[in-house]
Amino acid sequence: MARPRKDEDMGRYTVKQLAELSGISVRALHHYDEIGLLKPAFTGENRYRYYGREELLRLQDILFHRELGVPLQEIGKLLATDGRDRLVILRKHREALAERFERSRQLLTTIDRTIAELSGEEQMDDRDLYRGFAPEKQAEYEDWLVDRYGGDMREQIEHSKAAVGALGRDEMAARVAEGEAAGGALAQSFKAGIAPDDPANDPLLARHHAWIASMWNKPCPPAAYRGLADLYLEHPDFRTNFDKHAEGFTDWLVAAMKAYAVRLGG
Repeated sequence: MARPRKDEDMGRYTVKQLAELSGISVRALHHYDEIGLLKPAFTGENRYRYYGREELLRLQDILFHRELGVPLQEIGKLLATDGRDRLVILRKHREALAERFERSRQLLTTIDRTIAELSGEEQMDDRDLYRGFAPEKQAEYEDWLVDRYGGDMREQIEHSKAAVGALGRDEMAARVAEGEAAGGALAQSFKAGIAPDDPANDPLLARHHAWIASMWNKPCPPAAYRGLADLYLEHPDFRTNFDKHAEGFTDWLVAAMKAYAVRLGG
């Protein structure tokens, strides 16, 4: 792809040029404008939006926050609080990314060693199978669920963990792959412009629903599926993960799951 050029007359980037430069879709840039997160420097007489250096730097800040898992609705507040000292902001980003890089390096080593074992090239110690994963993050999710739903949530979590822990390595890998495939298929439906409550989504949602039940190791009633949709909506990590498919996918998925739960009788 040719390098985007600045508009020769205005000395600014148009939406299309900025999208090409940053890798962000035109649709996302329009959305950022609509919610006040990234306004253009000005709008020309031709009604084109134009972005200058200040807007480019702000977009970089937005993308750093997105990469670090900050929900879109919180980024504007953070940027307003951070002020204009970009050195402070960038140093914070660097610390967070360095920590993530180290964890990614450990996970890559784990992946490479697991591939080597499956290929018959080496034998891993059982403890090395999980090197690089973050137990503190798992604990954070569990505490959040218990605080949010109370009741017997802790017992349900332990039941699910025990069931998953009993899986063989190949079966666990197959379960993870199925979850990614089920989510990816729903993301394609979203990108195709299909409404979340359209029954045409039912085969895809049935697949996702069945996968959830397999991971829980017990049936997933319609009410529980609706509750899971609320969890996806409320916890920022889920929104970050799902919106990597496409901006707005989380909201669409939640609406689709709830509509499907209703059709199931819940």
